[in-house]
Amino acid sequence: MASGDHNVPQTSLLQSWVVQRRIIFALVMREIITRYGRHNIGFLWLFVEPATFTIGVTVLWTIMRSVHGANLPIAAFALTGYSCVLVWRNMPSRVVGAIEPNLSLMYHRNVRVLDIFIARLLLEGIAVATCFLVLTLVFAAIGLMNLPEDPLKVVVGWLMLAWWGVALGMFIGALSYRTELIDKFWHPVTYLLFPLSGAAFLVEILPEGFRKVVLYLPMVHGVECVRDGFFGSQFTPHYDLFYMGMINLVVSFLALIEIRRASRNLVPA
Repeated sequence: MASGDHNVPQTSLLQSWVVQRRIIFALVMREIITRYGRHNIGFLWLFVEPATFTIGVTVLWTIMRSVHGANLPIAAFALTGYSCVLVWRNMPSRVVGAIEPNLSLMYHRNVRVLDIFIARLLLEGIAVATCFLVLTLVFAAIGLMNLPEDPLKVVVGWLMLAWWGVALGMFIGALSYRTELIDKFWHPVTYLLFPLSGAAFLVEILPEGFRKVVLYLPMVHGVECVRDGFFGSQFTPHYDLFYMGMINLVVSFLALIEIRRASRNLVPA
């Protein structure tokens, strides 16, 4: 046994879990204070920001009487569409470039790149999910939409979208430590993907050829599943969660490989 191993305390799996849980909680608290401070409404901006965007898009689409090819209520259509966009767009956006400003934390033996990513992804995921839940209840209470026909499908679709957001976020977050080009190109890419993501259309209204192309994008399957849960009796949904799960699994695997590479090449500040 190498002499250095005597300085490393051995812990059980349960003890390691407790330590990592405390680290992630501390990183989440640090991220909240760093991002929102203690002034004004503080951490509540975490929920107000996505709610403001979602309400804004809902009002805009309602005024413009956007055509989505069905008789679905526009408020429900906008809420389900734009909230789903926030899941796969915001989570990766918060992780891109996250390693560089946190290099000083790498002096702590138990803090790893994966912990920083998990803290940010967890924070963003909870914020968007809470916003989606609250707005659904508010819109239903004031008569703008009905509650979901099948809440289980909504939950499953949402979790699949969250998995996609986490996997994609960890992959490009680790990749952004290798090259700054990721940070430059990620935001334009999200704007290009938005009109193809299924947020602003139903797959059933698309021409057959274009429908096959759009369904290669994994987030479209998640959006269709969420809408199937809300008003599946009013349209014909098109989605394949097995396909989306396989894509998520592959991207998750690539993300772990890239995180491992980034961790090995870290130079603490």
